[in-house]
Amino acid sequence: MTASSLKEHSPEIAARQNAMGILAKASAQDIADAWKNLRIEPSYSVIRPAEIGLVMVRGRAGGTGAPFNLCEATVTRCVVALEDGTTGFGQALGRDKQKVLHTALIDALWQLPAHRATVEAKVLAPLAESQETSENETRAEVAATKVDFFTMVRGE
Repeated sequence: MTASSLKEHSPEIAARQNAMGILAKASAQDIADAWKNLRIEPSYSVIRPAEIGLVMVRGRAGGTGAPFNLCEATVTRCVVALEDGTTGFGQALGRDKQKVLHTALIDALWQLPAHRATVEAKVLAPLAESQETSENETRAEVAATKVDFFTMVRGE
């Protein structure tokens, strides 16, 4: 089963992917603030401590051409388990171990029905709104520099 067919078949998987995307795009400071705002202190154990590594970023010429190695990117990942066995994963570009630990804990709490609404209201919704605002500002800045070129036909 491919990733796209899993997404189509399971709204739960799609919702978790969306949540993980929001957390991965957030800054370390935003995640730290959101974690403090959540005010939940779960008992957990670290399955895989935060570790830093490299991944190869691949590209395609024109989006459809042959793949090529573009560069290496630094990533950090972490895995935690809550007391009840729920496993949370954190991963992000960069080297911030605290960010991925908090991300893993938020992911684990999101999976619990008792905490999902709280996590979505206090963490995911504010982060998504902030990210959308930032993207809209960037779009507006780019649109302000747009130049429309046109060709004038010389009349003879």
